[in-house]
Amino acid sequence: MRVAVAGSIATDHLMSFPGRFAEQLVAEQLHTVSLSFLVDGLEIRRGGVAPNICFGMGKLGLRPILVGSAGEDFGEYRSWLERNNVDCESVRISELLHTARFVCTTDADHNQIASFYTGAMAEARLIEIGPIAHRVGGLDLVLVGADDPEAMIRHTEECRERGIPFAADCSQQLARMSGEDIKRLVDGARYLFTNEYEAALIEQKTGWDASEILRRVGTRVITLGAQGVRITRLEQDGSVYALEVPTPKEERKADPTGVGDAFRAGFIAGLSWGAGEERAAQVGCMLATLVIETVGTQEYDLARGHFLERFAIAYGDDAAAEVAGHLAPIG
Repeated sequence: MRVAVAGSIATDHLMSFPGRFAEQLVAEQLHTVSLSFLVDGLEIRRGGVAPNICFGMGKLGLRPILVGSAGEDFGEYRSWLERNNVDCESVRISELLHTARFVCTTDADHNQIASFYTGAMAEARLIEIGPIAHRVGGLDLVLVGADDPEAMIRHTEECRERGIPFAADCSQQLARMSGEDIKRLVDGARYLFTNEYEAALIEQKTGWDASEILRRVGTRVITLGAQGVRITRLEQDGSVYALEVPTPKEERKADPTGVGDAFRAGFIAGLSWGAGEERAAQVGCMLATLVIETVGTQEYDLARGHFLERFAIAYGDDAAAEVAGHLAPIG
């Protein structure tokens, strides 16, 4: 299964605030907020939704195709991704702009305040999917993740025109997009990925209720945080198929950044193996759990024995046995 992942390429600047954001907000003054937080630490990590997803897929034995735009400072990051089985040949390198940067502060309750510098990401709108598909001998799925909004729309429309299956994953860009743009991104998607809040925001902005969305997408995948994931689909007889998969118990909460990306990596890997949606969702939830236990989006350990041991505890020995063969290549 040849999968291209289009989305932002960025470095993450992650900071920790020992207090609680909520305690610093004055209800009567929210219209004129001016706050500065003294943070305890700074971690500079590799990030961006597309590399995060590709990294996870690569660690699970796939060779995903990274699609996005970066600056000339991308060299070291590129080397890292290629060593982790990511095809970077379709990354556009800007001659003028730096690679995008995500700056995020997390408080004691794991709430986050973040900013995102676009940089070279703005040039992603110049990338065409057709030549990429030609280079690799065709594409079975293109995941269109958060990126330059014009790039997201262009990639989605090109996938429709060329008959390439695509997954819609608007995530962080939902806040700035109009309802009409969201409709253009979502309509016809084989998979629609969101969390609970994003699911509600899509319905609010588009005016489509849950039933209408199910009529317009193949499968709706909604992550539920610590509660796992809900998968729904409209069957041919008009009934709604629904599946909920719990998340494994985490050993600790270190950093929630990149958890959703890890779920998508595991889920798509499971689909690529030919596993059913339930097993694919379990792989996604297990990978997401490893990420939340680690600071940084691509710093988690994926040792085969440890992964299968925890997978068996969460989902049973039979489920672990089914997944085991696919994990043979990983360290």
